[in-house]
Amino acid sequence: MPKILDLSKFSLDRFIVHNPALPETYIRNAYYNGIGRFVCQLQRITFKFCKTNMDSRGVRHFIESQLVDWSRANPGVVVYLKPRRHRSPVIVTEYMNGMNHWMSVKKFSAVELGWWVDFLKNRSGYELAQHLSPHTSILPSVQGPWNPFINRPTHLNIQQFPNQERGQFVEPKPSATQQLIDMANDLNNK
Repeated sequence: MPKILDLSKFSLDRFIVHNPALPETYIRNAYYNGIGRFVCQLQRITFKFCKTNMDSRGVRHFIESQLVDWSRANPGVVVYLKPRRHRSPVIVTEYMNGMNHWMSVKKFSAVELGWWVDFLKNRSGYELAQHLSPHTSILPSVQGPWNPFINRPTHLNIQQFPNQERGQFVEPKPSATQQLIDMANDLNNK
């Protein structure tokens, strides 16, 4: 039976130990994507399947029922269908940054295939990795965790609202008109 410390190395909590199955890198994305408008990074998707094999049944059903609607909804993505005899079904995607992704879809249903096709469409094309941060700290702030009530007077906890004293507007500084009136009064008083 494995020890708890042995299992902790596969935890997703980055404060315990990193996951050795994924490479570590900094956050990357397509430059300026989403600032002006979103540009789908997926350029080509190729469905490779067998016309007779039972492993490709979900791919064939997806192609017959959902692929035309999906391709109309995503006109910027080129869709290729490549039938192959006696081979396992795969999806090959090519992204705008030059990266390729290959995925086996053996015995997938049409619904599962639709989920994966949408996932691959929304990806940036970079490989999945753990994110490294240039700064590390236990707390996100040097001052500690902040909340909106941290510097409020404590007597407000037991007051009844609406309160006339707290509801009045208090000007932080006199207005320019008020400053001119005060200066005129000071000159008249001299």
